[in-house]
Amino acid sequence: MDLGTPPDDAPGRGRTRPLLIAVAGNPNSGKTTVFNALTGMRQRIGNYPGVTVERREATMAADPSIRLLDLPGLYSLNARSPDEAITREVLLGRTPGVPRPDAVLLVVDAGNLERNLFAATQVIELGLPAILVCNMADHLASEGLSLDVEALGDELGVPVITTVASRGQGIPVLIEAIRVLTHSPPSPTVRRWRLPEALEDIVARLSQAIRTTGYAKDSSADGLALLLLDQEEAADDPSLPEEIRRVLRECLASRVRGDGQAGDSQGSASPEEISVLLARRRYAWLHDVVSRCVTRVRPARPSTTDRVDRVLTHPIWGNVCFALVMAGMFYSVFALAGPLMDLIQTVVSATQDWLTATLAEGMLRDLLRNGVVAGVGAVLSFFPQIAILFLFIAVLEDTGYMARAALLMNRLMSRVGLHGKSFIPLLSSFACAVPGILATRTIDNPRDRLATILIAPFMSCSARLPIYTLLIAACLPIGSGAKAGMMFAMYALGIASAATVAWLLKRTILRGEAPGFIIELPPYHIPRFKTLSLVVWERCKQFLVKAGTVILAATIVLWALTSYPRDASIVARYDAMRAEAAEKAEMGKSRNAERSTGAAAGGSLAETDLASIDQQEQAEILRHSVAGRLGRLIEPAIRPLGFNWEIGVGIVASFAAREVFVGTMGIIYSVGDADESSETLQEQMRAAVWPDGRPVFTPVVAVALMVFYVLSCQCISTIAVVRQETRSWRWPLLQLAYMTGLAYVAALAVYQVGTSLRY
Repeated sequence: MDLGTPPDDAPGRGRTRPLLIAVAGNPNSGKTTVFNALTGMRQRIGNYPGVTVERREATMAADPSIRLLDLPGLYSLNARSPDEAITREVLLGRTPGVPRPDAVLLVVDAGNLERNLFAATQVIELGLPAILVCNMADHLASEGLSLDVEALGDELGVPVITTVASRGQGIPVLIEAIRVLTHSPPSPTVRRWRLPEALEDIVARLSQAIRTTGYAKDSSADGLALLLLDQEEAADDPSLPEEIRRVLRECLASRVRGDGQAGDSQGSASPEEISVLLARRRYAWLHDVVSRCVTRVRPARPSTTDRVDRVLTHPIWGNVCFALVMAGMFYSVFALAGPLMDLIQTVVSATQDWLTATLAEGMLRDLLRNGVVAGVGAVLSFFPQIAILFLFIAVLEDTGYMARAALLMNRLMSRVGLHGKSFIPLLSSFACAVPGILATRTIDNPRDRLATILIAPFMSCSARLPIYTLLIAACLPIGSGAKAGMMFAMYALGIASAATVAWLLKRTILRGEAPGFIIELPPYHIPRFKTLSLVVWERCKQFLVKAGTVILAATIVLWALTSYPRDASIVARYDAMRAEAAEKAEMGKSRNAERSTGAAAGGSLAETDLASIDQQEQAEILRHSVAGRLGRLIEPAIRPLGFNWEIGVGIVASFAAREVFVGTMGIIYSVGDADESSETLQEQMRAAVWPDGRPVFTPVVAVALMVFYVLSCQCISTIAVVRQETRSWRWPLLQLAYMTGLAYVAALAVYQVGTSLRY
């Protein structure tokens, strides 16, 4: 672990670049609210190099020469999660492309000072100029407590400012304190608490080694030594100077008793034991500090949060309330987004019609109409669902309910090795896996997050419904109740598969020590519209810019695969057929010139004939396209599943979106504007036969095909978002491979067993 050194342009060293101030603090301390209050809407969102941890940076509204960097939340510099590791590395100047901050705003929850000050004092001891921001001071007052700001500042050696950032209270004072810090940075703060003599000797030896090697300036050597002693892997880290590693190994091998005094015959102290001793002493000191600085001014009484939690975390009523909240969110993502998605599709269709009427027939028109515009429509169609989902998640997080939801669901999710926070992304995936995967950002543990991402596509999304509906209606001669049961069985199969695969993943490639479920239940807050809108827009913009570009490119590629190459003879033949139909229609009109109704009928007949010819042409072009040839190529592989090449073409085309399978079947069977409720398409599918006269779409084939779509990852948008969230092609390709393999084996078993039982 390379702890870095302060940059030459730090405060007080002739800084030549704008001041960079980091904003750090515990999760749920209001850190991001403080950041938003200082920066407004002028924020740049991205990711740190090589990881999916979000990076938020902006200029301070009151002084554009000062830049603020909102660091991920942390409980300790002894990092236990990727977020904490990123914060530690940035504060130590080790993150590529991010200079070491010149100062830091340490945001703490005023109502939980003792716990929040643990990480804050670790950062202070690194030697960075700091301001302590005691946020949510109104909660402290509501509990009948009073904070002596000056006394706390004296105890810690840094300026202390109280704020209620959600209301803007204390922000002007904080801005002035930042300006003072800019012009006259304070001297580095030294450690204010003492260790037992044996531990002090160890820290002194390591500090001396740090100073001797020039690894860091003297003022931060003590803090760096404490941090190294708190890290298990530091003694074997090749990025550290050999002298420091040697001294560190000797220090860790020193005999230290549980009380921190010189050791005896009990043997060496492990890194964990020294870490525990350091934490115990720091907390003891912080307890004394808080007891001196926080006084009670009126008797304690149950807070609003405590009263509400009696219901929302109750074993029975809490789950009932949670079910209602989730039902509301699921309904909104699934149903309320529908009209907006229909509106987007209407605009896309109108744009396509306009291109058809405006541009001459040819490759350019097809590219713009069926490639670019259709691709943009595919991206924008997710926007309402994503926006609504992120709005709900932002509300749940901002109010403090998200932590309660994770607490309630952890018992259920832990049975398959997942975190309680995995429930909401998986539930959201029933509407669409894309926003569900994006919602996994709330999961702290990287293995739990990755496992949730890898199983999210098992949830039967809304795009699968047209496939289920079409196959059930066309191929299963059963009553409405049985059809509903079959639909439920598909959903149940997806849920069971997700649970089973999650259990296997957490015991194989994602195996690791199960982290203890410790979660903070923050006080309830009333969310602010400005904060919510900013968060929702940032998340949606990231999707449009990052995943949207991949989806657009993939849609254009899939359009090309289903449209080209085009045989000139096919085009010429159908052009001749259209000309002949138009000529016959014109002759019919002239014969019935005296009868207006006959003329109208002739015109209608011509339109019908032309539409039929267009449908036949599309079907033949599709058969001769790359996708059609792929369908024939894979037919030997999918024939054991009961699928012919036409179904293979539908499978290939549905990578654009699962519901494209229905439209592809409509093209293949020359049914214009077909959807899942089209009786004509259903009849054509029932009439489809193999060369030997056997029907293609039997009940067994229909069930096998539905099982295939339940278990397969037939969605390029999902693959693109997994690539975005994991920042690697390894995981989306693994997901595609294992889900396709599982779908193949399951569909094969259904068809072979079903066929053998039938005959």
